[in-house]
Amino acid sequence: MKFKKGLTGAALLAALTVSTATAALAQEDTIKVGILHSLSGTMAISETTLKDAMLMLIEEQNEKGGLLGKQLEPVVVDPASDWPLFAEKARELIEGDGVSAVFGCWTSVSRKSVLPVFEELDNILFYPVQYEGEESQRNVFYTGAAPNQQAIPAVDYLMENEGVERWVLAGTDYVYPRTTNKILEAYLKDHGVADEDIMINYTPFGFSDWQTIVSDIKNFGSEGKKTAVVSTINGDANVPFYKELANQGISASDTPVVAFSVGEEELAGLDTGPLVGHLAAWNYFESVDTDANYDFIDAWHAYTGDDARVTNDPMEAHYIGFNMWVKAVEKAGTTDPDAVIDAMVGISVPNLSGGYSAMMPNHHITKPVLIGEIQDDGQFDIVYETPGLVAGDAWSDYLPDSKNLIADWRAPMSCGNFNTETGQCGGMAAE
Repeated sequence: MKFKKGLTGAALLAALTVSTATAALAQEDTIKVGILHSLSGTMAISETTLKDAMLMLIEEQNEKGGLLGKQLEPVVVDPASDWPLFAEKARELIEGDGVSAVFGCWTSVSRKSVLPVFEELDNILFYPVQYEGEESQRNVFYTGAAPNQQAIPAVDYLMENEGVERWVLAGTDYVYPRTTNKILEAYLKDHGVADEDIMINYTPFGFSDWQTIVSDIKNFGSEGKKTAVVSTINGDANVPFYKELANQGISASDTPVVAFSVGEEELAGLDTGPLVGHLAAWNYFESVDTDANYDFIDAWHAYTGDDARVTNDPMEAHYIGFNMWVKAVEKAGTTDPDAVIDAMVGISVPNLSGGYSAMMPNHHITKPVLIGEIQDDGQFDIVYETPGLVAGDAWSDYLPDSKNLIADWRAPMSCGNFNTETGQCGGMAAE
């Protein structure tokens, strides 16, 4: 700023005060929303779509008049598939940019990386991807599936509808598959499955040499009992895995695979031939036949200008989470995180399957569970849906260390891991 020669100290101070106040007022004219998704690196193929979905949702809300009389301003950062960088970028969004809430993360390791930041700085993260459970944090709202909203119903479906008796638990070697399979192994044994009827295998990210492992799966399934593969294989390793199944003559009718990390986005542009007939378990498919879903797809195509862009489950999770946040802010009359966190529990908004999803006291939501059969066009034929909504369980009933734990972030409990046997909070209580 330039000042006229001879401007007095008092006038200079007044001018600076006005300038500072004007800048502060300009900053307060918008409500900033953080978007924390990888736009480069190995996870960009999945997370870029979620960034785009959030930008669309924010644009739509602004067209409705914004929030609390203000326009929403997206603040996008790129943690570049670098797990420690997620924490650094989260701090940048909260401390540097002053965002009121953050929508982001994909992998469990990226979520674990940012948890201390959101707790320390008392901000809010909306996490939109299925995960392994065994967690409930006051500053996080989990809008993706817990294991009882995806993995357990998928196993039940295979038991009851396919008569499966032998189980291959195949996963990528990191926290989500290992914890999910630990839960599934306990669940299967609790339902009378013998040790010798469970095969567990882990492979690194990007694994491609599936010949020996698929041969082992084929041998395991050749002993006269119906066998299925429950897949927590993540990322591009799925492509050679399904190809090798087909190469060795393992068909979906003989040995079905149900996957938890294969959706429309992963199938887009792939040769789906080897995958046709196999299954996936999610809480949303693009093929859901509801007016709400058709409206969402139309809006997505109009926003992106590309009718070939698919929708998927984590996008719907952001759709639900964003609309819940808007409703909670309106209820609280402020974007103050503490007030919004308190207002979130009990908030109910439409999902894209034709019903409503509600936020539970454990910061997980209610969702339908869908089983879909992969089609040659990369879409899913929905073959099963739970009769009602399933409430997300933060702590598994099938693990000894967590079966007595519950989460309830309402006062007076305000605890993420309350032990119902000891009557004690295990260290995640709100301060």
